[in-house]
Amino acid sequence: MDKLRLGIIGFGNMGSCHYHNIISGKCPDIEVTAITETNTARMEWMRAQSDIPDTVKLFDDIVSMLDSKLIDAAIIAVPHYYHPVLAVECMKRGIHVMVEKPAGVYTKQVREMNEFAKSSGVVFGMMFNQRTNHIYRKLRELVRSGEYGRIRRTNWIITDWYRSQAYYDSGLWRATWAGEGGGVLLNQCPHQLDLWQWICGMPSRIEAHLSFGKWHSIEVEDEVTSYAEYANGATGVFITSTGDACGTNRFEIQTDKAKFVIENGELNGWELFPSEPEFSKSNKSIFGLPEIRKMEINTDGQYPGHPGVLNAFAGAILRGEPLVAGGEEGINGLTLSNAMHLSCWLGKPVDIPFDEDLYYNELMKRVSQSKANKKTGTTAKPSFTTEDFSKTF
Repeated sequence: MDKLRLGIIGFGNMGSCHYHNIISGKCPDIEVTAITETNTARMEWMRAQSDIPDTVKLFDDIVSMLDSKLIDAAIIAVPHYYHPVLAVECMKRGIHVMVEKPAGVYTKQVREMNEFAKSSGVVFGMMFNQRTNHIYRKLRELVRSGEYGRIRRTNWIITDWYRSQAYYDSGLWRATWAGEGGGVLLNQCPHQLDLWQWICGMPSRIEAHLSFGKWHSIEVEDEVTSYAEYANGATGVFITSTGDACGTNRFEIQTDKAKFVIENGELNGWELFPSEPEFSKSNKSIFGLPEIRKMEINTDGQYPGHPGVLNAFAGAILRGEPLVAGGEEGINGLTLSNAMHLSCWLGKPVDIPFDEDLYYNELMKRVSQSKANKKTGTTAKPSFTTEDFSKTF
């Protein structure tokens, strides 16, 4: 094929964003040939849009689009619970698939999606566009080079996600256990959780304190303070909130021989001469300190973002080029958010890997009482498996 024929599943904020990136020429290997949207009002609005040409077939039924033979690949941009459901339906039909963040709501379902993907023969990607940011790519390169020793401590405070009550009131599904499956961890932070583990590796234990509806009239978390332990003895703290109108985004990593900080869109570093372990062994002064030099860190300055991920996706299908993030990697950041939820619900630290059935059962307790069920009249314990796909849509 000369161009990848792409179908967009869900034409909300992200689906329409991807569409406009493609039609503006940012993804030259891709053409949108079909869009599906199950929201009637949204579909009527789409039909009235002058920038959606007749060459793009509009569907109000997802299965019909998947069976239309009009698409080679699909990008999934629908509510979180159905990301794995629809990904598997694409794979069953040999349709390559790109999944928006998060990979899903609970790891048990995402693990099933990943297992299915292994034998599907399709290209499977995650929309982790933050991995294309030059400052995070460079930080990963520096930390993982081994030149600066082991990681000792990681700290990420990401509280510039401010949302007013009007945001949460804009949709019945928002900030509900049945609609989203979580709050700031599932909606705003999947990129940061992915980057945290992509750069620093997975912790072995999480202890978290979450506040549910602390700053807003919602049922899910809007503030999180989490403590992580790593197998090598390193520790980490992850703090996030949607309640800080004047928030902060600061990511700091301390290693044996350096400190790296990302803040205000900049990556800075300071190197120790010699490394702290070496200095501590040889130093004779009770208040001694190794020499600290500001590092000159150069990056390529590139941040292709969403179009970059889609271009790599098309390149992987058309020419066998590497993805920005394989779909199977989506489970890692989700593992962290699930562990944080479970730790709070149980009131104790959670080892990773954790009991995925226990997490699912605890989540479903909250889903059964969710206001999204009461307002929409859906079942008290919704099914989110591929077997229920045809009943759901």
